[in-house]
Amino acid sequence: MFKRMKETLRLAILCILVLISALFLFPPELPADEGMWPLSELPRLNLQEKGLRLDPALIYDPARQSLLYAVVEVGATGSFISPDGLIITNHHVAFGSVVAASTPEKDYLKSGFLARTRAEEIPATGRTARITESFRDVSAEVLGAVKRNMSYADRTRAIEQQIKKIIARAEKENPGKRAEVAEMFPGKTYWLFLYTVLRDIRLVYVPPLAIGNFGGEDDNWMWPRHTGDFTLMRAYVAPDGKPAEYSEKNVPYKPRTYLKVNPYGAREGDFVFLLGYPGRTYRHLPASYIAYEQNVRMPAVADWYEWQIKLMEEMGKNSREIALKHDARIKGLANTMKNYRGKLAGLRRLNYLAQKRQEEAALQEFIQADPGRRAAYGQVMAGLEKIYGDLGLEYPRVFVLDNLRRSVILFQNALTVLEAAIERQKPDLERNVAYMDRNFNQTRQRLALSLRTNFYLPTDRAIFKELLAQALALPEAQKIEGLEKLVTPGSSLEAVVDNLFNTTRMHDPEFVRSLWDKKPDEIKQMADPLLQLALALYPEYKKMEEINRARKGQLDELQAKLVDVRQEFLGKQFIPDANSTLRLTYGRVEGYEPRDAIYYRPFTTVQGILEKTTGQEPFNTPPALLQLISQKNFDRFINPDLDTIPVCLLYSTDTTGGNSGSPIIDADGHLVGVNFDRAWEATINDFTWSHKFSRSIGVDIRYILWILKEFAGAGHLLEEIGLK
Repeated sequence: MFKRMKETLRLAILCILVLISALFLFPPELPADEGMWPLSELPRLNLQEKGLRLDPALIYDPARQSLLYAVVEVGATGSFISPDGLIITNHHVAFGSVVAASTPEKDYLKSGFLARTRAEEIPATGRTARITESFRDVSAEVLGAVKRNMSYADRTRAIEQQIKKIIARAEKENPGKRAEVAEMFPGKTYWLFLYTVLRDIRLVYVPPLAIGNFGGEDDNWMWPRHTGDFTLMRAYVAPDGKPAEYSEKNVPYKPRTYLKVNPYGAREGDFVFLLGYPGRTYRHLPASYIAYEQNVRMPAVADWYEWQIKLMEEMGKNSREIALKHDARIKGLANTMKNYRGKLAGLRRLNYLAQKRQEEAALQEFIQADPGRRAAYGQVMAGLEKIYGDLGLEYPRVFVLDNLRRSVILFQNALTVLEAAIERQKPDLERNVAYMDRNFNQTRQRLALSLRTNFYLPTDRAIFKELLAQALALPEAQKIEGLEKLVTPGSSLEAVVDNLFNTTRMHDPEFVRSLWDKKPDEIKQMADPLLQLALALYPEYKKMEEINRARKGQLDELQAKLVDVRQEFLGKQFIPDANSTLRLTYGRVEGYEPRDAIYYRPFTTVQGILEKTTGQEPFNTPPALLQLISQKNFDRFINPDLDTIPVCLLYSTDTTGGNSGSPIIDADGHLVGVNFDRAWEATINDFTWSHKFSRSIGVDIRYILWILKEFAGAGHLLEEIGLK
């Protein structure tokens, strides 16, 4: 009996040892964590425990050839994938540049574009590539400008001025670099970033719209997805290696490092991480902000964008030339509109506002329980509630003024040249940022490009008419005097709008160009009706600017306190909300359950393209691609688990707008896809993230390579990225 017990004990110990060994040899797959992590925080993550095989120092170490230098900001995110400056990003990121290069005769948007030689590469108009070189904390220096007893507006103004001084000094000390100061935690922390900005970017390969935007807005923010949302561009520099404007003499940029492509892609369960420039998240903001967004701002913006989309589609339905003027605008408006609809649905589905209010009620109890906390934080919630409540009450008036300068191109031109005339009279550091010497050329170029590529007079006129009608319907306390005076007794809206738009010259590029160097008094003497309207409304915009400056000063103080007390309450340190600075997020290739009894697998395949194709936009697959799929000439680009080519993949990283184009990188640091979207349930990521439903969507590297090789016949590009 003792012998049997001894043998049983020996077997039990052996089993335990085997299990322990298995844990070391085959560690459990840890789920993703919430977070768009600044690279300075990487040591906190223990990424190798999560599945990373690459030395974490090779992600960010300024002294080494870090992956940091392979990732660029190109309006969203892109990455270098060859030693000759080849950049991969999304089709929708490069969309505006493709529109700018297109004509009805050479419609690169519809038909696609391939440069078979470097000489055939064409300018990606309006595009730059920004590389993060370094960053450091300058919070003490920024906040050192704030003095006791300052008004809230003066506090904000002092911080603005101090930031401008820091930037000017940094750029003087680092010739050729671009400096920016980013607010990490409002009112608390500020970082100085140094960038190299490459200004000569060219299109190399653009898939046809029927591949790069397959599924269109029907599939946008949805899974399953079958969109080949990628584009290739190239960065150029002067022969001496310095950034330069476009010139035929320029040469391809040589990045310090670039991403190597893994042609075998990822498999389900694989660890992946993304580097990119996520735009904005709002996870540290209070319930009162969520209420304002949910009940006021987002519904209004979504409805307004939907109205504009319908107008623009109607304007361009019978003319490709006119449609091209609207394509980029529709793309941007539709993306935001559907995103907002998804966020609103997600907020309701999760009852998120009630959750936030419940959390804040517990936080308020925590504050009230201690005299010191009560003195420091007792009025924070009430102060925030008051500010966001006021914003909601003011919004109808603000909506009209904001959208006049955002949506009506000719009025935007008029207001911009007027502001330029006024601001350019001031010392450089006292000017509005857009009119400082370092930014003024970009401001002028942006206006000229918009007028050339996006402007169509009947559309501008119709948008202005709608906004004027909304202005006239405002309650008495919110009336806008400059707009009220346009409509005299007995006159019709139609006649007022006709008078403005039939006689203005703000659509004439030469006329606009002639205004840039004029003084304010000269602008005032101009008889142009839209310039005169800009003069009439300019005081309204200045008043709004000052109100916003005071409000920001108050919000900064309150939100800084809110972060402090929440960290104390929850017993953990936060990472900053996304703010368009370089971040890392990680997760795994995995599906999810969007609803009861439904499971979404993490890969789609080319079979889904066949199933979705109708022959009509947005499901009008090119016949040549249908033939290639039917022939099943898939070469080495098959996913062995699926026995076919994967098109898109899902993964549990934490992303938001700005992560479009982010490289999907495997555990060894190799490129396995390009991020371009989130699933419908993850549109709420800007407010909250959950491993249960937050999934990002990317185009699989195997589909990209197969399209380049078999559909585009771009074997030379595969050779350039190291694939034979």
